[in-house]
Amino acid sequence: MAYGVKMIGRLNHVALAVPDLGKAAATYRDALGAQISAPLALPEHGVTTVFVNLPNTKIELLEPLGADSPIVKFLERNPDGGMHHVCYEVDDIRAARDRLVKQGARVLGGGEPKIGAHGKPVLFLHPKDFFGTLVEIEQV
Repeated sequence: MAYGVKMIGRLNHVALAVPDLGKAAATYRDALGAQISAPLALPEHGVTTVFVNLPNTKIELLEPLGADSPIVKFLERNPDGGMHHVCYEVDDIRAARDRLVKQGARVLGGGEPKIGAHGKPVLFLHPKDFFGTLVEIEQV
């Protein structure tokens, strides 16, 4: 991959897969005093999500929504939950996708952006192309 030309924006969120969304949200709220969003079901992504709002970014808590959720297999391997992905902001998601693909990155899910939890287009990049980390890009 080429270096030197900035494409990546700020860290939007770090996502944690959790086996019990209510319990995880309560822990962040009660133990850490964090501001928690209302749960949001995202059937297109197979998850229910809650955001922990921090001064400089967010933590996204993800729970499976249905048996076909991509989070189910992750939680089978990590029954207590764990870090699932990081999300970076980009100005133009299609231009970012095209540049990444040209440089050899693999875009998951057919390569077309879907609307994410913030109502903005998102894409996921294969973890093998980013040192074992699933990367989400979100258009700002």
